[in-house]
Amino acid sequence: MARDFGTRFMPEMTVSKFDGDWSPIAAQSSDSISMHPGAHVLHYASTCFEGLKAFRHADGSVKIFRMDKNIARFAQSSELLYLPKFSHDHVAKMITDIVGQYRDDVPEPPASMYIRPTHIGLEAAIGKAAEPSDTSLMYVLLSPVGDYFTGGEVSLRLLLDSVGMRCGDDHGMVKGGGNYASALKHIQGAIKNHNAQQVLFANEQGVSETGAANFLMIDGNEIITKPLDSSFLHGVTRDSVLTLARDNGMQVTERDITIEELLERAANPEYEAGLSGTAAVLAAVGTFIHEGKDYAVGSGQPGPKIRALREQLNAIQWGQAPDPYGWLTPVG
Repeated sequence: MARDFGTRFMPEMTVSKFDGDWSPIAAQSSDSISMHPGAHVLHYASTCFEGLKAFRHADGSVKIFRMDKNIARFAQSSELLYLPKFSHDHVAKMITDIVGQYRDDVPEPPASMYIRPTHIGLEAAIGKAAEPSDTSLMYVLLSPVGDYFTGGEVSLRLLLDSVGMRCGDDHGMVKGGGNYASALKHIQGAIKNHNAQQVLFANEQGVSETGAANFLMIDGNEIITKPLDSSFLHGVTRDSVLTLARDNGMQVTERDITIEELLERAANPEYEAGLSGTAAVLAAVGTFIHEGKDYAVGSGQPGPKIRALREQLNAIQWGQAPDPYGWLTPVG
């Protein structure tokens, strides 16, 4: 992973506060926010966020990829954390206002402008461990980014973990900071003890997701991934990849997958596995690690179908191919 990914920010962000009603959208410096040390978010993790990207096209226009889908998921996360509700249009304007302000700073492909809407509970009330925050803050940060993985195409090493959990099974669909924090000890242990780059969590129902991405596998003309439920994040990139796969004539199967099946299929030279997410797009998995042993995934190198799906998705995002799905929102 590129260590500087997401570490540089545009000087301003859009903000809006809720205290009985939402305040008008305003731009302010992105280098700090002010809150009480007893703010709900600091003690009880009332925080969620989104990740989406804006792309510069060859004609100079700027387009945001799947903004509506990300806003819908942002609203879902906020609702499940009992944060104040907001309108879709309010957040859309926060996003398009700040992207429009910095449209000249959106880099050329393969780079992009990463967009991070965030919602946090502000109420100063350390006695509300079992109650939601009555006040909150939303803000939208912008960060120009390149490839998530240094050097572009990768072949990841993935530890298969049937013991640990990324988060509670009933809370996985929330894109919240607490879920990422709870996965960190497992990821760091995999890096230190197994020379892995990520952990693929699995339980008695089968594999779910890694600490930061959805998992899918391809065997022949079939793409297989876990069906949507409350235990893992409903990825926008996952949905986009599956849509492209269906329209390419591939069979898309959403069902539970066991570790045993993963290892058995991995021996097939044409087998491919990948991780999907906004930052990484679609990255190939080259090795499974299970009970101290390495298992090559197919050829052990990025396969042609993972590569083709990534390139097809990028072509739409970058304006190099038509957008028949209406995924791109223009920014004035």
